[in-house]
Amino acid sequence: MLAPLDNETIFKKAFTDKFVFQQFVNDLFDVEIIVDKIETEKKFEPPLSPINFELDIYAETSDHKFIIEIQKIDYDYNFDRFLDYFLTLIANQQKSASEYKFIQRILGIVVFSRPYRFDQKDGLPIKDNVLIMDFNPRNFNGELIKIYEHSMIFLNASKKYQNTETPKNYQDWIDLFYASMNEPVNYKLNLNNKGVAKVIDIINYDKLDGETLQKMKEDEMRKVVIELDKKEERFEIAKKLKKLGVSIEIIAQSTQLQKQEIEKIDINN
Repeated sequence: MLAPLDNETIFKKAFTDKFVFQQFVNDLFDVEIIVDKIETEKKFEPPLSPINFELDIYAETSDHKFIIEIQKIDYDYNFDRFLDYFLTLIANQQKSASEYKFIQRILGIVVFSRPYRFDQKDGLPIKDNVLIMDFNPRNFNGELIKIYEHSMIFLNASKKYQNTETPKNYQDWIDLFYASMNEPVNYKLNLNNKGVAKVIDIINYDKLDGETLQKMKEDEMRKVVIELDKKEERFEIAKKLKKLGVSIEIIAQSTQLQKQEIEKIDINN
């Protein structure tokens, strides 16, 4: 039986393993890396920006050519926040106005354990399980002009966004995340992917020590509390929208509440 990778403790236990970390990055970015130290809950002193942010997992390669940061997201699907962290790591490399040069290549990974909660800026829904962002410009013919090497990848582990054309190197990891959360016993995963196979061994429920199991339970309790708070907020939003005469269908889409729940909301109470 697999322990769930949407659990903070289990996620960090799996992806702070050097072999797993390196294989994960290799599969997603097609780069061979070696890391010495992998940090969790990484903060910078002094802070790199006015916001003293914290990164779930952080590492620099042994040759100092790469900085890699990994985030796992359950509740706060704020793309502006992900971009802020990423850009700050890039900007921090500039130490002198006399010479602008990026010494290190920044790679970012954000793993979503649930469907997206918002649409694109033009109002169209996001329906992809993999989003790849780089900073290279395109010419009027749509050709990519390779100037920068920084890149960020978003993986959505929800089966809501399945795509038969997703390359195997991405799909193996998406399947792993999904199986650990939804099919922990009867999972079907690509064991030929050595990184995936190593994670399966690490998060085997029967092999977890007592301390890890205790931390895992504490994480789950915190998630329940957060979920209750979030649902309470969604009910308040739904109530306000209902008072404004917004349709049940739109309220349901906006708040992720069930239509039956919205119908029961008393706007006069």
